[in-house]
Amino acid sequence: MKFVKTSAGSIHWAETGIKDGAPVLFSNSLGTDFRIWDRVLPLLPKGLRIIRYDKRGHGLSDCNGREYSMADHVADAAAVLDAAGAKDAIVVGLSIGGMIAQGLAAERPDLVRGVVLCDTGAKIGTPEMWADRIKAVEAGGIAALEDSILERWFSKRFRAEEVDELALWRNMLVRTTLDGYAGSSAAIAETDLHESTSLLRIPAVALGGDEDGSTPPDMVRETVELIPNGTFHLIQGAGHLPCIEKPVETAKVISDFLKGTGHI
Repeated sequence: MKFVKTSAGSIHWAETGIKDGAPVLFSNSLGTDFRIWDRVLPLLPKGLRIIRYDKRGHGLSDCNGREYSMADHVADAAAVLDAAGAKDAIVVGLSIGGMIAQGLAAERPDLVRGVVLCDTGAKIGTPEMWADRIKAVEAGGIAALEDSILERWFSKRFRAEEVDELALWRNMLVRTTLDGYAGSSAAIAETDLHESTSLLRIPAVALGGDEDGSTPPDMVRETVELIPNGTFHLIQGAGHLPCIEKPVETAKVISDFLKGTGHI
């Protein structure tokens, strides 16, 4: 188990693969921990140094209260890469993780040579929507929203056919700390990355599930197109977490990008 100290407390991170391999950092979505990438990693090319971490208030990571911003999330991610001694990483970010990837590329260009933006946006939702969600979880816990969240996370087929597995992902969601979920929701609400992302001049690719109820495909496409030569891939039959539902397709997009950018 590895950890690095930040303003959140201890941020949990882990690495697999080759110690001196090309670094790839994975950043997760709201209400999830780094296990969401488990099916993708074995399908990636050999020779990589895979670095994953849990956002503050998620998984095993601490969360020192709820008063933090997207800049703090970005600083946590930078601290993980600094602790690992990794530079020029490809950053793969999903949802809020994709916002963190965009912010990290803008703030620490020494750490990021390219981004894979999964089911994310430069701006996600409205302040009013996030305020309503925060009020709901404060009143009834994350369980008050679990059904609607799972509908956005997964396709109709997955929810109908993978009932036992769905229950486990539900467990992961509802065990997220309130400070982690509500604080990150507030951070998303106040974030608009259109200007900083449009100034990026790095390789970029995006992917999105065609049944994503959180960040629709058009939002994902428009975000990556802010970056010159950014490209988009639609993943059929997936919701907000194609890394779980469609790991083969997700891994192919990532692998092709790694090869195309000369990262491996």
